[in-house]
Amino acid sequence: MANETEISRRRLLQATGGAAATIAIAGCSGEAPEEGGDGGDGSDGSDGSDGSDGDDGSDGGDENANQLNLINSSVSTIDPIESTDTASASVIRQLYEGLVTYPDGVPEVENVLLDSVDISDDLLTYTFTIKEATFHNGASLTANDFKYSWRRLAEAPQSQRSNFLLGSGFLNVSAETSEENGVGPASVVPDSEAIEVIDDRTFSVTLNAPAPAALDILTYDSFGALPEGYVGDVEGYDGEVDQATFATESAAGTGPFEFDMWEPGTEVRVTRYDDYHGETASLDSVHWQILEDDDAIWTYVNERNADIFPVPTPFYEQSNIDAEADDRGRQAGTYGPLENGDEVNYLGVSELSTFYVGFNAAQTPRSVRRAIAYITNHEELINEVFEGRGQEAFSFLPPGVWPEGPDGYQEFADAFPYGKNETDRDSAQQILEEDGYTPDDPFELTLTTYESEAFEQFGRLTRDKLSGLGIELTLETSPFNTLISRGEEGDLQFYSLGWIWSWSDPAYGLFGFEPENTNTDLIPTDADGYYLDWQAADSENVQKAQDAWERFENNPDPDAEDIRTEAFVDIEEARRDDMIMLPLYHGLTERFWYDYVDVAPTGALGPHYQKYNQTSLDN
Repeated sequence: MANETEISRRRLLQATGGAAATIAIAGCSGEAPEEGGDGGDGSDGSDGSDGSDGDDGSDGGDENANQLNLINSSVSTIDPIESTDTASASVIRQLYEGLVTYPDGVPEVENVLLDSVDISDDLLTYTFTIKEATFHNGASLTANDFKYSWRRLAEAPQSQRSNFLLGSGFLNVSAETSEENGVGPASVVPDSEAIEVIDDRTFSVTLNAPAPAALDILTYDSFGALPEGYVGDVEGYDGEVDQATFATESAAGTGPFEFDMWEPGTEVRVTRYDDYHGETASLDSVHWQILEDDDAIWTYVNERNADIFPVPTPFYEQSNIDAEADDRGRQAGTYGPLENGDEVNYLGVSELSTFYVGFNAAQTPRSVRRAIAYITNHEELINEVFEGRGQEAFSFLPPGVWPEGPDGYQEFADAFPYGKNETDRDSAQQILEEDGYTPDDPFELTLTTYESEAFEQFGRLTRDKLSGLGIELTLETSPFNTLISRGEEGDLQFYSLGWIWSWSDPAYGLFGFEPENTNTDLIPTDADGYYLDWQAADSENVQKAQDAWERFENNPDPDAEDIRTEAFVDIEEARRDDMIMLPLYHGLTERFWYDYVDVAPTGALGPHYQKYNQTSLDN
């Protein structure tokens, strides 16, 4: 049946000029890869790590000898439609499943709950036949469950990704909207989505326009299935639990593991689901210890409490790597010794991600934003702060997603107007003085970074370079989930985050720059862009970016690729010229694990795509 999916998808690709996206990660916010979290929301997150507590990779006792111990950043929710970060996604992937996935983050669409799909000749109607599976609460999976789950994505107040189902440039499912009678972030008329249940195993969706990346979009975890009516947050259902309970302690998916416990800020555990429809896990459980401090992570690792783990940048030695490229271009080999003397396995993967510092336009003048770009030396940051763990970023879109290909990316990077790989204090001082900011009367600016020594070092370096130029920079750190919450409230003036692609489509990252979508008065319920408040800036680039996004949305047809490409480049130019966000580097995901762990290598979309039912321990 998998062949039917591939045949239908191939026909879609041919009909749309081969534009479908097949690489990346999670529309997630992300922390720097060393932390092992996930990215989302035109925001950020990332988790290439994992760990737990107990000596020798266990959790302190024989009862946990068959437990996989990992390290994670702060988890914000276990509700698939509310999740936008990779830390949460790492857990949700074990509990919930959609129709398709990118296995282990490798950018190749693979069936999960999908048996087959048929696509109409006009590329607007997808008819899905689903497999037999059982939810963790004992209910059998039916097509009604998918309709209900996707209605939640569109209609529920807590949904963070309704645009992935309904938005132009995304799946773009037909639906009625009404300012008076609509619900959810998109003001959808309840149950008006063009989702039709045909029988227990079959349902269809109808789109407003062809969506070349349709199957890739469906790999996103917000499209996961849960039992019909389980949560009472859409019209017509009272629910067995309320959304707050569901998001923290009452999961019910079809995944290979069941929810066991979550102590916010401390730990999460899931246990094997014995009635799983696929390969039943050999592990008894998976445990994530929540650690964000570099010293705490390093101590935890060297006490052998984690089976798969990150190496924080302050303790990382590039010379400890002995690796060579595998058949996918990943660097695979060994790393060591650790501080405890151990040599461990190593995997390095270039990911589709961008780590950046963003500015709230309502709180930071353009001259201040541009001055910081002038004094930022990307090459210096990569080599001296991030220990070579990434590629200099002079655009938000990584080279693998740039709409004009590698040559177009390089041309855009070479045109960086703030001094490429240099510290230009003279230009910074000039534009600050023109705006009235001097050492005697400086602009007061606060940089908020998540708890990462590397980004804290970036902050100190930036503060030193700004000394005597007319900006007084204050530094503060914040737990990752707190930083996200503050961003949504418009309470970040200057901050560090990252974005990891869930599929390789420029629109998937650039949607967060649509100025109207950056309004923090509307985020997260009625907007889901980056925390920029760009709409508040008095700049012609705001209109340039807004017009470009609307031009992209209004031209979805396959033969309009040139129009969409021009729109994407216009958004990048507007971002750069207003310096509303300063990209720093494109990420490298690195994982480290002991020989007794048998785990599949992950791909460019990130470790948060990995399910652990095929991971085993021999210790």
